[in-house]
Amino acid sequence: MQAQQLIDWADAGNEFVGFLASFFAIGAIGFRFVVLRHSLLEHTEFHRAASVRAATIGLLGTIVTAIYAAIALPHSAERAHQALGAFLAGNNVALAEVIALGCAILGFLLVMGRVRAGWWLAGAGVIVVTLRNAFGNDWLRLINPMHRLAGGLWIGTLFVLVMAGLVPILAAPMPPEQRGTIAADMVNSFSPFALGSAFGLVMFGVWTAWRHLKRPQALWTTPYGYALIGKLFLVMMVFALGAWNWRRQRPMLGSEDAAHAIRRSARWELTIALLVLMVTGILVSLPTPKLPH
Repeated sequence: MQAQQLIDWADAGNEFVGFLASFFAIGAIGFRFVVLRHSLLEHTEFHRAASVRAATIGLLGTIVTAIYAAIALPHSAERAHQALGAFLAGNNVALAEVIALGCAILGFLLVMGRVRAGWWLAGAGVIVVTLRNAFGNDWLRLINPMHRLAGGLWIGTLFVLVMAGLVPILAAPMPPEQRGTIAADMVNSFSPFALGSAFGLVMFGVWTAWRHLKRPQALWTTPYGYALIGKLFLVMMVFALGAWNWRRQRPMLGSEDAAHAIRRSARWELTIALLVLMVTGILVSLPTPKLPH
């Protein structure tokens, strides 16, 4: 008899892409409402361009999420032995997801068309998509989404900050001192927000891990536990790099050279965070430990 495969790698890959997509969308919202909200770029063409770049990243993530939803919803309706329309009408979570995805896509498109109010529509849509389980009756099902939201607000916003903020500013035709000042302003706006998001990530992460492990011994006696240990090791590296950026790199900001330095270290932070998402995709595809009989 052939041994049962422990993990479906296609499923793990899909989970990884899903994480990336949600981080893109959440990060775009975090960048707009935290980093750009009181930026020195306000009322300038660079501010508008950064907003559009962030919306483009957010739209990409939302479209990928919508594609996954379009594939999954008919299967969910089939399992419930219902037509898709009847399934949506009777399932508040699925209906909220569809409506919120539409709002998010429309909002990002409006921003790309230079309609600033589109950010509010996109923000509401992204938050509802992420926390759609709130429309169900099982509040414990919000733990994982809150964990994802916190991670997206930290790492997703950092990614958009680098790609839509730091990279264009450091290549902009302006005096080096001005580039350094604007970069410092964006990073300083992000830093306290990142600390709060990291705290939420840890809190909901510990809660999630305990619910899935069920017993401490499962951490070092099951494949799920081994994968979780690998994830925790990588997460500690991300935290270490984040702490380095906050304590050593951020206070030096103000010059163009310092801005280039923190951009490089942020890229390392993002690279390891990408590995965290890969391991997380594997982790959620593994069977969770069972309680002993």
